[in-house]
Amino acid sequence: MSGAMDGRAHQNGRVYQTTGDQHITEHHHYASGGRATVGGPDSVRRPGVGHTPLTLRDRSDVLARLREGLTSGRGAEAYVLHGMGGCGKTAVAQAFFDIATVEYRRVGLWVNAADRAGLRAGMLAAAADRGARDGELLAAHQGHRPAADLVWHYLNESPEPWFLVLDNADDPAILRDGSWLRGSPRGTVLVTTRRAAARWWPGAELQHIGVLPREDAARVLCDLAPHSGTLVQAAEIADRLGRLPLALTLAGGFLAHQVIAPWTMDHYGRRLEEGEAVELIDQGADVLTEEDPRHLVGRTWQLTLDSFEERGLPQAVALLRLLARLAPEPLPLSVLNRPEIGAVLPPARTETALTALLDHSLTQLVDLGDLRCAHSHGVLLDTVAAATPPADLVVLNATAVRLLDAAVPEVPAAGPYDPRLRLLAPHALGLMRRTAEPSGAADVLRVATRLATALHRTGDYLSAWETASAAAALAARTLGDEHRLLLAAYARTGHSLFRLGRYEEAEPLLRRVRSTQVRLFGADDPDTLDSGQALQLVLGNHGKREEAVTLLRSVVAGRRDVLGPWHPATLRSRVSLLAMLTAREIAAEADDTLLSLPQTCAQHLGPDHAVTLSARHNHARVQFVRGHYQSADDEIRQVVEDYQRVLGPGYPTVLAARQLHAQTQAALGLADAAVALMAEVVTGRERSLGAEHHFTVVSRDLQEELRSGRWRPPEPPV
Repeated sequence: MSGAMDGRAHQNGRVYQTTGDQHITEHHHYASGGRATVGGPDSVRRPGVGHTPLTLRDRSDVLARLREGLTSGRGAEAYVLHGMGGCGKTAVAQAFFDIATVEYRRVGLWVNAADRAGLRAGMLAAAADRGARDGELLAAHQGHRPAADLVWHYLNESPEPWFLVLDNADDPAILRDGSWLRGSPRGTVLVTTRRAAARWWPGAELQHIGVLPREDAARVLCDLAPHSGTLVQAAEIADRLGRLPLALTLAGGFLAHQVIAPWTMDHYGRRLEEGEAVELIDQGADVLTEEDPRHLVGRTWQLTLDSFEERGLPQAVALLRLLARLAPEPLPLSVLNRPEIGAVLPPARTETALTALLDHSLTQLVDLGDLRCAHSHGVLLDTVAAATPPADLVVLNATAVRLLDAAVPEVPAAGPYDPRLRLLAPHALGLMRRTAEPSGAADVLRVATRLATALHRTGDYLSAWETASAAAALAARTLGDEHRLLLAAYARTGHSLFRLGRYEEAEPLLRRVRSTQVRLFGADDPDTLDSGQALQLVLGNHGKREEAVTLLRSVVAGRRDVLGPWHPATLRSRVSLLAMLTAREIAAEADDTLLSLPQTCAQHLGPDHAVTLSARHNHARVQFVRGHYQSADDEIRQVVEDYQRVLGPGYPTVLAARQLHAQTQAALGLADAAVALMAEVVTGRERSLGAEHHFTVVSRDLQEELRSGRWRPPEPPV
């Protein structure tokens, strides 16, 4: 090289020039704005969080367990608070940090463990606080000395006992890879994380942090916005927010800082129901804290979903988006274990995807009797649903429909109560709420109506009515009141209202539905005939027997012509006719095959089919009203046994058969046995139907007549 040396440095750059050899080692670290990064956190002696809760609600049990860890010779050396994002893990840690430093005089150390760099910098800062020298820290920073060993050396040698919080440790691999999490006789470690699996935390004591109880959740809102409403109003909003502490804090902050036109809690609750709930909730963050994603319900869980994508687990994201089409209620795992899920994720990967969601506290397992279910939080599902790409909705909705469709019996049959069916109901309704496209809404309504039918035929009339009526109300917004499927849902609603004893509501509804079906589809359309079958039941029990008999005869004729003489629906209507007619009418009936219906039903449907059992029940009734008391008693006694065997002892029809048995016993002169039977019937009907149900009232009146000796059997025809 010759000539003048005229190198120039620009901004943070440097120029080194020499006429001889030179060896230069230089490290440059620049922040995004051109400013040099700080080597560590500003403080490890104070919690590195923004908003401090005014009052920590419903965490006394957790705090009591943590206190044990600070008592000499008791408790664990490491505690792990785990739970879904937004459930208040950091708030609990912060509250106990204050307890440890003030009451127990511990040295408090707080490290943000959300990422590898922050954990390393924070732990080295903790080591510096405990006496590590600059040279040691520099060697650790430069990789010349194991950083974790240095930190734990000084923690173990600390002259004062300490309390260390590792906050937001949602990637346990970071702690494991550097061996950052250890125990020490000189202190206690508290970890907050979304990762629930015990395998990540060997030797630590795990404590789940969940949502708040209803009253405490309401008090959080009142703490933050005391002038916005009452505790009762706050409880209603808390329910809508799933009692999630983050959502409650955001909502309370929003209400507290409305100045120009302050909102009441009632107004806030109405706005939550109108849609865009996630956006409304997150508006409370503007006055509480900087836009940290962990402090926004719309973004806090996205951190986890992004990590799934980065780690090659897109199936977990897909499964959560599928769950977000359903309801925030327990979902039987058997629903997900179906090939129909293949349009969203490979069936073989469902287990892996669910395990990932469980591990990250995005859902949890709940055992309801013999049923194992997955349960996800409502605000979480709303957030995921709002962020789901619109292009994915058609496939997600269609898959959810197919999964529910596969879980509901194709042909619902009478039988014992099935708790699995009731668990499916909120998910059918949840999917209906998420479905805006007409053909998709029709598919959901078809499944929901069949589910209501299945619930009805297991004797769960209340759930059947709730499911059918709610599904119809939701679908009407999309399909219109005269859609065939909507009319069928209304008819199913009316049928369940009848079984609930609400005749004043059932009759006008079924009349309107049947009239519309006759106009649109004709009198002999299968749906019209179904509505007629339900309507005649109401009329026959509501003082309109002649109209009921006329309608029932038309249903029998129509079903015979359209469905065939041996179809279960046709035979069911004929069996109903057997129950409706008097002894004289049966004797004069042109159809002389009515009395052989039990044999006919057994031949075509099987001896244990519900219609066959009903035919035998009604045949015993005919024998009774004709004065054949012994044969009626023998027959109904066997029917009761078969009902209990096939349908279960608590099935409503069992009580009706036992009531007839009480009457046959009384007719045979066995008054005490009859009174005892009726006492059991009345108790059963009061328990299952209610004290004011028409059937219960009839049974109670019969019981009194039997007890007083005033009861007489019907006069047999001459």
